[in-house]
Amino acid sequence: MARYTGPVWKKSRRLGISLTGSGKELDKRPYAPGQHGPNQRRKLSEYGLQLQEKQKLRFMYGVNERQFATLFEKAGKMKGVHGENFMMLLESRLDNIVYRLGLARTRRQSRQLVNHGHILVDGARVDIPSYAVKPGQTISLREKSQKLTVVAEAIEVNAFVPEYLTFDADKLEGSYTRYPERTELPAEINEALIVEWYSR
Repeated sequence: MARYTGPVWKKSRRLGISLTGSGKELDKRPYAPGQHGPNQRRKLSEYGLQLQEKQKLRFMYGVNERQFATLFEKAGKMKGVHGENFMMLLESRLDNIVYRLGLARTRRQSRQLVNHGHILVDGARVDIPSYAVKPGQTISLREKSQKLTVVAEAIEVNAFVPEYLTFDADKLEGSYTRYPERTELPAEINEALIVEWYSR
């Protein structure tokens, strides 16, 4: 299944979650799209709830179905809680770390930065968005890429860098200091429903 690249605002409203991270999609119309307005929400079945939660997380991180399932399987082989490990692996993706450091305003934008070869990991160019960053690794921009308008605009609006990352705005360099704890990951996701969906 291909990665979703359609209208993000519509998808955000359908899932009831901000996929851009700005929250603007839900400010004006905090209900699903469609001609019947806010009164159309049907009660979802258990299966429907599980599927919706899976789609929420998948679209939030911009991962295709195959990558999502592979990462879920990998999380199951790790020590600890399956669902929490899964979210930690998603959070450790290079495109997500670039977004969390504030080098891009959206995950889609950060994926493009990685794809186009602007990002270095420990000084070496990595152009694979799904690359798994490990604690202790340093993320920076290529020298030629440091004056990119999209990066300057992103840094200007981003005031928050999570505690499991450090960022030096002068050097445009950050590091992944440790794996995040569950309390530092998206609170609007109920990962237990996703584990249930996969174990059907």
